Amino acid sequence: GAHLYDLYSEELNNTKQEYIAALEKMQILDNSIIDFNRLVQSAKTKLLLWGMSEAQVNELGTTKKSSPLTSFYSNASGYITELPVMEGQYASEGMAIVKLADLSSLWAEAQVYASQLSALDLNGTVIVQVPDLPGKEWKGKIEFANPEIAADSRLNLVRVSIPNANGILKPGMPAYVKI
Repeated sequence: GAHLYDLYSEELNNTKQEYIAALEKMQILDNSIIDFNRLVQSAKTKLLLWGMSEAQVNELGTTKKSSPLTSFYSNASGYITELPVMEGQYASEGMAIVKLADLSSLWAEAQVYASQLSALDLNGTVIVQVPDLPGKEWKGKIEFANPEIAADSRLNLVRVSIPNANGILKPGMPAYVKI
């Protein structure tokens, strides 16, 4: 629910005006000639597809005042990992504006020699130790074992999922994985 960014879009502003006009026409004119409920619902659906929240659309319908900038709020929790667009920059349709990551669980990646693959218990518990956090261990499960072996090194990648409820672990930290 945190405010992420404000966006100016001529198309979005036109859709907001369309919604306000449909609401005003529905109040003024006789609904029997033209079904304004369908027009209002259609304009509202367009706004929701643009990413506006239900509360924002309802507020627009109540105030009937449109701002040239539209605020967008997060619909997921996490940490901002990337901001590919900066203030004042042009954003094209479908472009990522903010990238979020949920760090409540992380992957520890381990490289296993091809000769050791047959000894792996893919359903067993794995212990992960982080040298930057001495004395702490995390238990996890192997979630993925790469079906392909790197030809040059004869190594296979194994991914272990570990919980990070308190947020101590950070992406990119080195780790020891005991399988």
